[in-house]
Amino acid sequence: MRLAGHTLGTPDHTVPQALDLFQAAGLDAAEVIYQNDYKSGLPLGDRRAAMEALRAAESAGVPIVGLTPYTTAINSLDNVEWRTAVDEFRGAIETAHLLGADRVRVYAGSWHHGDNDHAAHWAKLREALETLAPVADQAGVRLCVENHFGTMTQTAADTAGLVREIDHPAVRVLYDQANLTFTHDEKYEQALAVQGDLIGHVHVKDLVFTDPDAAFRATETARVNASERAVRSRVVGNGVVPWPQILAGLLKHGYDDVLSIELEYRWHPQDLPAPEDGFRESAAVLRSMLSNLAEVRNA
Repeated sequence: MRLAGHTLGTPDHTVPQALDLFQAAGLDAAEVIYQNDYKSGLPLGDRRAAMEALRAAESAGVPIVGLTPYTTAINSLDNVEWRTAVDEFRGAIETAHLLGADRVRVYAGSWHHGDNDHAAHWAKLREALETLAPVADQAGVRLCVENHFGTMTQTAADTAGLVREIDHPAVRVLYDQANLTFTHDEKYEQALAVQGDLIGHVHVKDLVFTDPDAAFRATETARVNASERAVRSRVVGNGVVPWPQILAGLLKHGYDDVLSIELEYRWHPQDLPAPEDGFRESAAVLRSMLSNLAEVRNA
């Protein structure tokens, strides 16, 4: 498996600086945020910034393998909002193709407790992905729908259900067990059982609970506000997410691709070491886990 750094963990670095940091930390690749007004991201539709990032990636020897948009209106019932969101994803696909990246993260719309008319929003979400899937396929890009709170695919079951309904090879699952853990949804065994054959990308992070019995709640999609948090972010291996068992499960289900280290330094810097240390420590821990797995498999 290849280890990638995610620019969520480098908010104070430009994209070229982040790529150099990933190279120094011993990482193989990068996942880059695709969003306006974020220092360590690529602005929407900015070809010049994308080309600068491509040159920096080539110089550092750290290819950009994925983009992370924050677009959420692909399930909107407002036609103008919906079309704008779909067009933003077209731009993300085009930029990914330009960079040689083969995956784009997808938020499955916006959905929170108390929202109404689930069926209508789900239909618009399906329509968006059915529209975008052939575009992505033509560009050699897969759209990876994340297990993520604040969207219509918070659970592994919902994510797998959506991907199976779309039934297109360019639409896959982005597996994030840490997200499923702090929302009190599926444990890793259940998550892999329901979506293991659909995984196209994996986010890796870790956490500890401050109150394991607290019900999950979040009023936003990208992050959980400080007042709503019942967890603290941790470097991989220092939390409760059982990554050795998850990695073994991924290999069993045929996933032997990128592991993207999602150090949540942008949202929760107080919980984590500086990015230079956090990525280096995460990479070392994951490589040790993978080495141990290889020894067991070869024994």
